[in-house]
Amino acid sequence: MAFKYAIALTGGIATGKSTVASLLALNGMRVIDADSISHKILDASYEWVKESFGDEFVKGLKVNREKLGKLVFSNSKAKKKLEDFLHPKIRQEIEKQSKKQDRFKFPYLIDIPLFFENGAYDIKESVVVYTPQEIQLERFLKRNGYSKEESLRRINSQMPIEDKKKLATWVIDNSKDLKHLQKECEEFVDKIKAKYLEKK
Repeated sequence: MAFKYAIALTGGIATGKSTVASLLALNGMRVIDADSISHKILDASYEWVKESFGDEFVKGLKVNREKLGKLVFSNSKAKKKLEDFLHPKIRQEIEKQSKKQDRFKFPYLIDIPLFFENGAYDIKESVVVYTPQEIQLERFLKRNGYSKEESLRRINSQMPIEDKKKLATWVIDNSKDLKHLQKECEEFVDKIKAKYLEKK
């Protein structure tokens, strides 16, 4: 059975989840990245994307993710079609990797952006990367260059970060600078080690 030692790592758009995943990996945590799995599966499915959405969403042998992203964030039918195709494949790959990680009998992270929204994974514990929404918006605008309206639409397509914070087992606060974030990540890893070593 998969997910026995898994902890879901989640957050919101531009809350700094990827940075946290890298910092936790540097601190010795193993991480399964759902985003990179979905990118690989999507690129491998470029023929399906071409047939389902049109030639303009494919560039060479790769999917034009930015263009496809704009479509699915403004069209709920297209979003559902893409998710229905991708999610079972992503889940299958995550389960496969999870079973391998469970053999080590030590907690590891699965980076799942929509963990609470989809409720698709039977993972008991979670850690949320938290940033207040105004900082989230500011970072997203700076990073992606979208209009404020488009940025808010994307942020609001997910569960509010305050709600995720309430549902989480642990919270990593990313509302300050990198030094503060590094300390938060180190403290989280220490908590996991302490909790696990107590059980042994």
